[in-house]
Amino acid sequence: MSIIRDIITPSGSGKETAMGAPVQPRVDLHTHSTVSDGTLSPTELMRAAAEAGLAAIALTDHDTLAGLPEARAEAELLGIELVPGCELSLEYSGLPTHMLALFVDNPAGAVAGELSRVQQARETRNERMLEKLRTVGVHLRMEDVARHAGGQVGRPHIAKAMLAAGVVKTFDEAFGRFLGNGGLAHIPKEKLMPGEAIDAVHADGGLAILAHPCLLTLHSRHLEAILKDLMALGLDGVEVYYTEHSERYTIEVARLADSLGLLKSGGSDFHGTVKPGVRLGRGRGGLYVPGKVLDDMKAALGRT
Repeated sequence: MSIIRDIITPSGSGKETAMGAPVQPRVDLHTHSTVSDGTLSPTELMRAAAEAGLAAIALTDHDTLAGLPEARAEAELLGIELVPGCELSLEYSGLPTHMLALFVDNPAGAVAGELSRVQQARETRNERMLEKLRTVGVHLRMEDVARHAGGQVGRPHIAKAMLAAGVVKTFDEAFGRFLGNGGLAHIPKEKLMPGEAIDAVHADGGLAILAHPCLLTLHSRHLEAILKDLMALGLDGVEVYYTEHSERYTIEVARLADSLGLLKSGGSDFHGTVKPGVRLGRGRGGLYVPGKVLDDMKAALGRT
């Protein structure tokens, strides 16, 4: 059995570790619904979380809080704990930097205000991408795209419209040729600066967590420098347990979190069928996010 599984994974019964101690409840603090770019509605996502045996789940749709009321209603019916939040896209040193805003759900709060500004920019971006597609012979109307979205419209929904129109054969082709970085119709995304995003999260009483650090760097010294830089702006924690993190990388990020005094978080980054093989609460099979990470967050917020 691997080092990570020795530490955090339950034995075959799912109730006890190899040492006989009770296993902590499994949680998933990074998921997406149809309100952003997932394929399950908030209601369906809560039902899937209950079926997966999760004690708690965070809904962290990209740059929106719009799915939280629906998710909360279903979570209450099912008796599963919902951690409200979203995933924010940040402009930081040209790196693909995302931040999880957890325990944030005020529709009139500071985060919602920042997101409103981002959403207006996103709508303009969508129109400009459709204009660029028309210049290369791909004619789509916004209504063609919007019918594929359960909430805000983005690149995944343009890709689905392209698939439906027979312009491309695969989702990956839509991004590779047209919508991704360097693609024929790519337009850069409007993003928040780290300081303003963290300040907004704190103003709403939430926690700011750096998401999937593996996408920023695989080198511990570089990651430590990034974490210290963001901590100076108020960063609260880092995603230690993540679908794409290797065992070695998980241990290294956990070590950095402990040494720097950062909260640990973790999640599958579940999107449904657009991320095949990623299971809710289990990632690609070996992910286990212990309930203690959620307990520590609540303690940090004085919610124990």
